[in-house]
Amino acid sequence: MKRVKLVVAYDGTNYCGWQLQPNGITIEEVLNKALSDLLREPIAIIGASRTDSGVHAKGNVAVFDTESRIPADKICFALNQRLPEDIRIQASREVPLDWHPRKQNCIKTYEYKILNQKIDMPVGRLYAHFCYFDLDLEKMRQAASYLIGEHDFKSFCTVRSQAEETVRTIYNLTLEKDREGLITMRISGSGFLYNMVRIIAGTLLKVGMGVYPPEQVEKILDARDRQAAGGTAPAKGLTLVSMEYEKELCPEIQVDNKDWKYRMVQREIPKKKKGYVVIERCRDGDFQRTVTRLVHQCYRNGAREIFVLDAEPGKERLVPGECYGYYRLEKSYRFFKMEKKLKKQDSMQQVSGTAAIRLTGLKKPDWPQWLAMYNESFFQVASSATYDTEDIRKEQQGGSRFFWLLKGRKRVGFAVLVPNPKMDTLYIDMIGIAKEFWGQGLGYQAMKAVENMAEVWGLSRMELMAADCNKRAVSLYHKSGFEIFGTRPWFFQAKDIGEKEKENERK
Repeated sequence: MKRVKLVVAYDGTNYCGWQLQPNGITIEEVLNKALSDLLREPIAIIGASRTDSGVHAKGNVAVFDTESRIPADKICFALNQRLPEDIRIQASREVPLDWHPRKQNCIKTYEYKILNQKIDMPVGRLYAHFCYFDLDLEKMRQAASYLIGEHDFKSFCTVRSQAEETVRTIYNLTLEKDREGLITMRISGSGFLYNMVRIIAGTLLKVGMGVYPPEQVEKILDARDRQAAGGTAPAKGLTLVSMEYEKELCPEIQVDNKDWKYRMVQREIPKKKKGYVVIERCRDGDFQRTVTRLVHQCYRNGAREIFVLDAEPGKERLVPGECYGYYRLEKSYRFFKMEKKLKKQDSMQQVSGTAAIRLTGLKKPDWPQWLAMYNESFFQVASSATYDTEDIRKEQQGGSRFFWLLKGRKRVGFAVLVPNPKMDTLYIDMIGIAKEFWGQGLGYQAMKAVENMAEVWGLSRMELMAADCNKRAVSLYHKSGFEIFGTRPWFFQAKDIGEKEKENERK
């Protein structure tokens, strides 16, 4: 058994959309029949985007499973011999058996074409909507700018849509007009709701005709009401151009709009299966669904341990035992803010005390050893990041962090220190002893070496953060003279509620 991915192009004029239905012929139906005849086995394809009746595509995606020995990359040529002229497979290749075209992160790009001139043109009439009003392209562009970013697009979704979540992200939206009066609206996003692109096109047409001012689009977004937006533009002007699938997971996603601000940290998912959701600000009415959406996205992206933090000051909206979709939250850990005040010294003056361990700046030949010690020691520590050589290179070039080796008779550990002269503080981002040297009292000596370095730099305060579940580290910091001066809110762990409870939720 193998799974084959197809890139499908078609003229949707003569079809009742992509998905199988009883009242007319569809793209899916034609492909199923052609593949079944070619491969001599029953085939049922899975499509990525279920385009509507009359909508065209240059790069829709579908997969199917087969026992056939025909090489995957040759199937497109054989299949095209059996397809009508208005459907063509652009490429075919084998993908993993668990690869699903609707369960991968991707960027979808659509184009909507508007022929803007006084008299319609018969050539191209099947691929563009005709508008004889003189459209103000600049105002349409101003209006389009309000749609860029992550928003709730409920106003731009047909009411009968079955979508439970109406938040989507638009990465790019442009409008260009050629000499013949053809306006092309090109829009790229994380995904689109039912009729969303056509409603956006219909709304921008209203702006271009002067019915709405450009800023009305922001009010339409805020309304979250389909009746507030413009009409749904005709299907024939719409073409699905491409679907670009994510090749590697984005390390961190940051979103900041007027309704919410959050960070979703995914850098630990590939190696540790850990994801983090930090809500920095969110309207109370959107909080439940925002947490649900982000936790589910983390899980879909491969995380099996997901930690959630409500970091908005004065808010305590996360409740132990409460379910967010198919996930139940449980208290996990919180961070202690710890500090130690030092006596400020002249940087030329010898520091007080001595340490058996000294700090030496990290050089490129030492990167592999530093990374091996760090990743081994911190792999299971709460909220620890997994570093690689590219991370070190970027940090050192940017000057945002200072990497160090801890040396005694041997290289025994590592540290990342961030001096902040303006705040008169040395922030200890991380410090650790290689596992092979644990139990020898070197941690205390390492803390003394860092203190000496702070005094050399003329700083009078050291600060760090430690998870309360990391009791060994907290004990060391107390022994080294650090005191707790504050705590951060609890991190909650989101746990899958299980298949039985999911079934009860569906009922």
